[in-house]
Amino acid sequence: MSVDWAGYGYAALVASGGVFGYVKTGSVPSMAAGLLFGGLAGFGAYQVSNDPNNIWVSLATSGAMTGLMGSRFYKSRKFMPAGLMAGASLLMVGKLGLSLLQKPQES
Repeated sequence: MSVDWAGYGYAALVASGGVFGYVKTGSVPSMAAGLLFGGLAGFGAYQVSNDPNNIWVSLATSGAMTGLMGSRFYKSRKFMPAGLMAGASLLMVGKLGLSLLQKPQES
């Protein structure tokens, strides 16, 4: 059993980004979304750690974050925080997509 360190790191980055947004601007929605998506990413990393074929929660979470933060980055053109989170989320989608291509799925 291997631990999904990249997934746990991504979850920590998302959750800490939400908390940082709250501390910096007082944005409760930022904190709530960060903790929600960070928790989902952490749960997904836990599932991938237990079964490397069970990537769907991680893939859905990082895909949603890619779309949401990518859209924010496109509108604002500011790297922090939207560009950073969109990039990290896109890397997670790529990592998970490669794991789908490398391992045959068992039914």
